[in-house]
Amino acid sequence: MTLIFASHNTHKTDEVRAILAPTGIRIKSLKDISFAEDIEETGATFQENAALKVQAIYTKTGFNAFADDSGLEVEVLNNAPGVYSARYAGILATHEANNAKLLKALEGKENRKACFKTVIALMIDGVIHYFEGRVDGHITEVLGGTQGFGYDPLFIPEGYNQTFAEMSPELKNSMSHRKRALEHMLAYFGSGNNGNLPDLDNGK
Repeated sequence: MTLIFASHNTHKTDEVRAILAPTGIRIKSLKDISFAEDIEETGATFQENAALKVQAIYTKTGFNAFADDSGLEVEVLNNAPGVYSARYAGILATHEANNAKLLKALEGKENRKACFKTVIALMIDGVIHYFEGRVDGHITEVLGGTQGFGYDPLFIPEGYNQTFAEMSPELKNSMSHRKRALEHMLAYFGSGNNGNLPDLDNGK
């Protein structure tokens, strides 16, 4: 099976490929299909943004695809940055700027509980199916580690004393929010709900 992953994010694509590699599902990125357009994420929720992305790809290509929208929710900040995680410090914000803003926002706060959340929107023959993954933890007071991306240097999952960025990719991928959402999607396929999936290498 080959599916388009509706993302321009190289880190996300590599992570998804690594997680799905044992399943035999092949992933084609937007770069692989020469789709260079930016898909505007104007939704108010992760589900809405994931739907916008997968609908755009399906409309343009006619191929079944999936998209995700992910973010960090911090309890004491009323679940901010949430859907604005990638642009928390501004539209063109870097990971470093976002992390710095988050640490500033949490100065003096005792409650540092947070969760990473992913919602996947899978488009099969024009019908969208949703799958959610979540991992709980807390925000550390200093950056730690060089692996991963985004807020990984600040997030320590429950039951561990390392940030995502201090973990090996294999360990992080074994428990990540994206892994858990993908597991729900795979369970959907495993229940026989494959639809009429095309092999993109052979045409639709």
